[in-house]
Amino acid sequence: MLSQSTIDIVKSTAPLIAEAGPSLTAHFYERMFKHHPELKDVFNITHQETGSQREALFNAVYGYASNIDNIEVLLPVVEKIAQKHTSFNITADQYQIVGTHLLATIDELMNPGQAVLDAWAEAYGLLANIFINREEEIYQQKEQEIGGWRGTREFKVIEKTQESNVITSFVLTPVDGQPIIGYRPGQYIGVYLNSDKLEFQEIRQYSLSDAPNGNTYRISVKREDKGIASNYLHTHVNLGDSVQLAAPAGDFFITTESNTPIAFISAGVGLTPMLSMLESIKETHQAPIHWLHATDNSERHGFKARLNELTDSITHLNQYSWYKDGEADFNGLMDLSQIQNELNWQETDFYLCGPVVFMQYVAKQLVTLKVPEENIHYECFGPHKVL
Repeated sequence: MLSQSTIDIVKSTAPLIAEAGPSLTAHFYERMFKHHPELKDVFNITHQETGSQREALFNAVYGYASNIDNIEVLLPVVEKIAQKHTSFNITADQYQIVGTHLLATIDELMNPGQAVLDAWAEAYGLLANIFINREEEIYQQKEQEIGGWRGTREFKVIEKTQESNVITSFVLTPVDGQPIIGYRPGQYIGVYLNSDKLEFQEIRQYSLSDAPNGNTYRISVKREDKGIASNYLHTHVNLGDSVQLAAPAGDFFITTESNTPIAFISAGVGLTPMLSMLESIKETHQAPIHWLHATDNSERHGFKARLNELTDSITHLNQYSWYKDGEADFNGLMDLSQIQNELNWQETDFYLCGPVVFMQYVAKQLVTLKVPEENIHYECFGPHKVL
């Protein structure tokens, strides 16, 4: 536990952290990469360039300083980050590197004095140990399960299927021919890409887009205009090629009982974890299932034929689509008032995935419809944000 003096000192620096803003974390990353360029093979450099990773780290640092006297409120975020870290195979030594450069950044930008630096060192050490211990638990759990492993494992592509004009699915099976660990529908898998066509190793997390089957994993990847990894996968990874995978991870998965109504709300490629959930409950869920999806147009509507098949075969599955252009159930942005009478809003569990602005827009509507906060579950692609 932290001493009261450490808690008081760290909490008192929260306003200074807020004043520094993401410039603090920008300085941190620049400093760390200068001393440890090998970490560019771990961190998503695109997120560095867009500023999203810097913003996420700033929010984490500020949140920790502000809640240093009530760490329990941070535990849900700790679990989310710990799950993500295991897909990067983060090590205890890397926490030491981060701590060194975080303290140096605080010293260089704020010059707060040794007492503050000592307090932050103690506070960071506590938080790092929480992460290290939780991540080690996850590593051991995955390693000990049937079909599990630690680190990365080689898989080869046995199917490559175009699901829309921007989404392609890859079905992967282990090269060693041994069993594979299962996963909870909604989770993701870490994909490691190494090639002379890439400046750095690229690690990405892609949602698993099918029900677990014990033999293969399927990911469905949207080709992003400036996406280094997604363009490489679409263009250069073909049948018979191999990639390295970390074991499935993630804290976003279906937990709804079969007698509770459920709604899957997605935009664009955000439908991938939802499809895994739907495929997993299609034969067992007894209450109404609602599938709400928004995308640009029919050509970008991934898995459209499969979803129509499921809708035709499951009597209690209702599907609604919103397109910006072209013919759909509704046009324009997703407006839940258009189906207000079709759902029991207060009794339904909602699962959201898509761009952050989309989820924020939908979450506000759900709050207006008096949906309890505990009934709203969501996943962000990339650095986590709070809706």
